[in-house]
Amino acid sequence: MRIRGPLWLASRSPRRRQMLEELGIELQVHPPDIDDAVLQRGNVSPGWWVLALAYLKARRVAHLLHESGASRGTVLGGDTVCVARAQILGQPRDADNARRMLQLLRNARHETITGVCLIELAGGSRSFLFDRAIVRVGNLSDAQNDQYIASRDWRGKAGAYNLSERIEAGWPIECVGDPATVMGLPMRKLERILEHH
Repeated sequence: MRIRGPLWLASRSPRRRQMLEELGIELQVHPPDIDDAVLQRGNVSPGWWVLALAYLKARRVAHLLHESGASRGTVLGGDTVCVARAQILGQPRDADNARRMLQLLRNARHETITGVCLIELAGGSRSFLFDRAIVRVGNLSDAQNDQYIASRDWRGKAGAYNLSERIEAGWPIECVGDPATVMGLPMRKLERILEHH
């Protein structure tokens, strides 16, 4: 799929915006008015689930843009989940939920999956991609956990953490795969698509 016209980011995530802007991509942010926390996954794999959520977000924003008279550009929607001990972890609802997520991640490996949907406004053509990365979190101390929960930095982050921030903070954390996938966009794959933008 060739990216045409302005890129519309269907996300509130400052990390997604930053990663795209670091590529030199000019974009407009247009968050969707969708609360995916109320949606039920049903009997689908985590990979299909993130693709479905990415599509719902991109499709909603494309609809809103069409209603406002926009006819050019491409909408990018994305979603990220962590899979830890057979549980799917999205964004934590509150501090207790974030603490429970961190307990699941501690001293274990988990998988992070990000799905992306691109929709061209003019013709409605769609393109999908997703990527997986494996993250290992070591033995976080109770003090590290408590300090992090109190900071409220877990808000808005799948699995209750951001990889680059936790590495900078000195957490025992390692990533196999594209670190950007863990932070919300599979940039190694996406960059090849966006390079002609």
